Amino acid sequence: MTSSEQRPSHWRTIVSYVQRGERQTAGQDRAWNQYWSDLGKHVAELPEGPLDFDSWFGRGAPVLLEIGSGMGEATSLLARGAPELNYVAVEVYKPGLSQLLLRAEEYGLKNLRLLRGDAVRLLHDHVAPASLHGVRLFFPDPWPKKKHHKRRIVQPDFVALVASRLAPGGVFHMATDWQHYAEQMLEVCSAEPALRNLHDGWAPRPDFRPVTKFEQRARVEGRIARDLMFERVTVPRNAVPEGA
Repeated sequence: MTSSEQRPSHWRTIVSYVQRGERQTAGQDRAWNQYWSDLGKHVAELPEGPLDFDSWFGRGAPVLLEIGSGMGEATSLLARGAPELNYVAVEVYKPGLSQLLLRAEEYGLKNLRLLRGDAVRLLHDHVAPASLHGVRLFFPDPWPKKKHHKRRIVQPDFVALVASRLAPGGVFHMATDWQHYAEQMLEVCSAEPALRNLHDGWAPRPDFRPVTKFEQRARVEGRIARDLMFERVTVPRNAVPEGA
């Protein structure tokens, strides 16, 4: 799918991020200046059409996309633990990306690439259908007020888009510590005909997902993190138009 194709109108307002300040530490500035040109790209500056991940990584390997890497604490550990994957993190917050570059330097990661910008635009314009090994969305902005629930990224059109980019057998893995949002994720993904729940309701917390400081704080505040894992079915229960 190319940028010339029509996007659902609500995507003008629903994006994968919230704007924040961009003040950086000296170490983050150094990491950005030293590594971004090799490991990072801006979504808004990508050429039209699907991004050639094999060329960017210098190898052919399954591509896993993480949406919203934050400060990179979990992302760096996940990429480190899966060297067989081409791990792509998309995030809009520059200090978070810079911090992730520092972690990549610390761990000597060769299988990690970073994209700055809106994940919805990335998926729609620059990821080929049925090309992703997996998509991860950990602790997205919960927009806890009821009047703001429409701003949550996990909506039917977004889930359909994610499903269309997953290869058969690819997994959409989500996690949130907000009960109502977890219930919304379960409802929306269960209604998507191209996906099936790998578990009966919530997924068991996987050992490979690190417990971050963010999640530890949620536990202290009495919120329980819930995981959901949905697989792209080989033959959808109902026909899903290519590039939906």
